[in-house]
Amino acid sequence: EEAEHEVSLFVKAGGDGESIGNCPFSQRLFMILWLKGVIFNVTTVDLKRKPADLQNLAPGTNPPFLTFNGEVKTDVNKIEEFLEDKLVPPRYPKLSARHPESNSAGNDVFAKFSAYIKNVRKDANESLEKALLKALKKLDDYLNTPLPEEIDANSTEEDLYSHRKYLDGDDLTLADCNLLPKLHIIKIVAMKYRNFEIPAEMAGIWRYLNNAYEREEFVNTCPANREIQIAYLDVAKRMK
Repeated sequence: EEAEHEVSLFVKAGGDGESIGNCPFSQRLFMILWLKGVIFNVTTVDLKRKPADLQNLAPGTNPPFLTFNGEVKTDVNKIEEFLEDKLVPPRYPKLSARHPESNSAGNDVFAKFSAYIKNVRKDANESLEKALLKALKKLDDYLNTPLPEEIDANSTEEDLYSHRKYLDGDDLTLADCNLLPKLHIIKIVAMKYRNFEIPAEMAGIWRYLNNAYEREEFVNTCPANREIQIAYLDVAKRMK
């Protein structure tokens, strides 16, 4: 029986200095550790008053970062790889997606959203919104297209649509830990500052989001909506 690992996650704090702040990278690692089922501590770090002991722990680094058995890790992608290599079956579930396409699905959505939300020129709004919709549609198509294991010889017409819950099947994977926090931000921020809603006909995305909202690993690692809105207060400039 191997000894328990000592794992501490440091995430960005919200406006009150204590609750979870708006940071999709922090949420990504929070979700991974929760899904792995490893025992871990979470500390929220107030960026305005970063305590001296944290300055010493990871000098010049903003959260998220992680200590694993006393060793400090600061690069989010490397932390994800490290946890997947270190916390393995049978004790800990494997979280890698089985289909490589699941890892890249939706990978341009957040960049298109950022360009759309930061834009202040009314004449550019429509083309940026179209670019965002195109990226969302691509993600929606992926979520609606059955994975190979959903298709069999007896498939009928209605089986041409996927019924899976998440990007790579009915289990959350590392791909979801990366995409879901960003998709949630898009949903909250675009509505608040641009009155833009993910179209109802994008049934794949809505099925995906609604399934995610059923999961404590996602819901309980989300910042409050108000935190997300405040984070974008200065980013989402008024259009002229």
